[in-house]
Amino acid sequence: MKKLSFAIALALVALLFASCKKENKIEQQIIGKWMMAERDGLARPTNNKFVYTFVSPTKAYMSVSFAPDSQENAPWHDLMEGDVVIEDNKVTITFHRDEHLTLVHEFIFTDITANEFTANLKATETTDGNVTFTVNETDRYVKVTADYTTAILGKWQGHVTSAMGSAYDDGEDHQWEYLADGNFRYYLQDENGNWVTNPSQTLSQYFVDGTLLCTRWVIDGTEYREWWEIASIANGVMKWTALRQNEDGTTYTATFQMEKVE
Repeated sequence: MKKLSFAIALALVALLFASCKKENKIEQQIIGKWMMAERDGLARPTNNKFVYTFVSPTKAYMSVSFAPDSQENAPWHDLMEGDVVIEDNKVTITFHRDEHLTLVHEFIFTDITANEFTANLKATETTDGNVTFTVNETDRYVKVTADYTTAILGKWQGHVTSAMGSAYDDGEDHQWEYLADGNFRYYLQDENGNWVTNPSQTLSQYFVDGTLLCTRWVIDGTEYREWWEIASIANGVMKWTALRQNEDGTTYTATFQMEKVE
């Protein structure tokens, strides 16, 4: 009987150790910045990507921008703070967008390494205590080590370098000046070749989180948004890339190149 009790005790200790080891693995490897790569096995278009930054096992930040015509009051979140709870292989992040709206993202991890993780996500949105949105999916995230938040500052000139790039681009050179306060200035050339801003543009904002660049602007009362991933900034040259989706579901890769204007 004593031998049997001792064996059971050893089994319980081993089970507890395995559980703690699994939990510790997530806690240790989750720290850092992660960007969505796939949803339900399909590559995620750039305009629908999330970035999560875990600064500790209890605190994280999320950045995301949705198209203004995709839902009312479309989210524009630059490092929105959330509280994290890690239990075994479950990671729950709770965001309070304002006094009315709460977002709960519950990840059930199936695998995590130093470079990527996969998890089943249940996302729930509540407004004044009432569930207004819920989704269940399987996501894959990749670790982001580059951060171009500071390197993008300044004035740049360039144009699209792929056959298809942006719904708002005409293929000509234009200038963008990114300011430290989260605003940007957009310049185009007038008939005399002078670089001028658009007087009807009343809002020009952007944010960079890791490699994800989100912009939004308002012209004549209509809001527009665009998304790019910064591939590199080096030697006065900035390169962008983006995975875009056609209406029929097919995708293509857009590219853009700019040079620093002194």
